[in-house]
Amino acid sequence: MTTSLAPVHLRLRTLLASRLGPEFTGVPDDADLRVALGDGYDSLTVMECISAVEAEFGIEVDLVSDDVRHWFATTARMARFVADRLEDAEILGTGR
Repeated sequence: MTTSLAPVHLRLRTLLASRLGPEFTGVPDDADLRVALGDGYDSLTVMECISAVEAEFGIEVDLVSDDVRHWFATTARMARFVADRLEDAEILGTGR
């Protein structure tokens, strides 16, 4: 079964908007958040976003083996990462 990307994407955008503020609202899904938000998306903010994503979706991000600089650079990539993790959990029976 394939996890639908649309609901994940919507939840993710809502979550990020609450974390990143109104500046995030107009940022396109494929925009590099470090470029679009500048200092508003520094390494500490990235870590906070990763923690928020883990809590919201019940997944774990491995900071060593997952390429977080790639997967957490754009909203589109984050949504794909989360959807893939949720699908893996569903297949393996390890989801919440």
